[in-house]
Amino acid sequence: MAPSIFNQLTAEEQLVYSALIFSYPIYVVGGLYVLGSVLGWALLGVFLLRVYLLGKAKFPVPILALVSPIVWFWILAMLVMLAALLIAHIDRQLGTGATIKSTIGWAKGWALLALFPLLGCITTIRPQVVTRGVCVAAASAIPFALLGIAAYVIGLSGELYMSPFKVIGGPEEAFRVRLFGINPETGMARWQFTGPWAPAAGLLSCFQLVICLQESNRRWRLLGIAGALTMCLLCQSRAGWAIFIAIVPIMILLSTLKHPLSWIAAAIILPALVLLGEPIYQWVLESYTQVKESRPGSTRVRGTLARLALQRWENEAPIWGHGTVERGPKIVEYMPIGTHHSWYGLLFVKGIVGLFALALPLALTSIYMLIAAQKSKTARTALGICVIMLSYSFFENLEILAYIYWPALLWLGISLRPQINHTGTTLAPGRV
Repeated sequence: MAPSIFNQLTAEEQLVYSALIFSYPIYVVGGLYVLGSVLGWALLGVFLLRVYLLGKAKFPVPILALVSPIVWFWILAMLVMLAALLIAHIDRQLGTGATIKSTIGWAKGWALLALFPLLGCITTIRPQVVTRGVCVAAASAIPFALLGIAAYVIGLSGELYMSPFKVIGGPEEAFRVRLFGINPETGMARWQFTGPWAPAAGLLSCFQLVICLQESNRRWRLLGIAGALTMCLLCQSRAGWAIFIAIVPIMILLSTLKHPLSWIAAAIILPALVLLGEPIYQWVLESYTQVKESRPGSTRVRGTLARLALQRWENEAPIWGHGTVERGPKIVEYMPIGTHHSWYGLLFVKGIVGLFALALPLALTSIYMLIAAQKSKTARTALGICVIMLSYSFFENLEILAYIYWPALLWLGISLRPQINHTGTTLAPGRV
């Protein structure tokens, strides 16, 4: 490690770096959900304490002036999420206990989508610290996978235990510690790594890939990419495979729009696509159908959950939603209605208000990063993060998994920080 960077970490950087490099030990003791849910608030507390103790001598510029308007928009949108939750609970008379529980859930989920970008914007956490920590975390997937493969080959169960941290509340699967799981449709091993379920590992692998590519140390960069690839392959997530393959070409394409060669290439490719449009469309459609048919049970459950969520949203609670997910019928294997899809889930739980509370800040951030990515490598990675969030929102509930992809949210804030120049280095690191 470079002594100039890693021997002089601030308290906030040390928390972030330690949380990343010890991801798997923390997962093994069942504390990852607790870590991801609490870390952001702890970082905010440390930062506010620093401001209080050092005062204007170290922070001559008002802290709020450093917050990007886009981050303010995220904060406002997540407060709207909270308002929708409270109104829905009151409207449907869900009771004080349920309201308190759901509010705590908001603080551990939706609030993190604004909190970590805020922290990335106002603190002096350097992107180099995040990239190295993510590389270490991603590379740790390789020995974890080898251990799971060995256990599977000799016939051991992948289930280890249920963490006692489950008492704090949250998705039960987030506290179930496994070396690997079993795909019920094939009977083969399927790895979830540090995620609560296997597709979540696919999401995490995509985020890790785009961040690891920014690592300056070649050895750690290759190890991080290899770890992310291992996660993506062994999690067997169809969405994860597709996004993992496509994300880097998409980032390169979208970040070179100002280059004349990009427009020349577009002028050549677009007419060709028009001429070949019909066979390409048929090929894509057939490929998509084959992917869905590879796991027909999962596809059926997801489709039925989507229809149930839409029908009940439209007929029962179109504005503010139902306030909480509800257990589904046998036809969806009792999966909760409002899960497996961010947009359908938002409509069901928080109504049309909740849907716009995510769609608007995500769209605004994506547009901003698209423009900034033409000059900044840091923003290029942030653009990739936005593309992944948007893509995966059609397969997962983003708020439930925020506790594992918080480094990506932190990176968004770093990209919006005014002290970051176009090479991704800090102009005013503010060492303490």
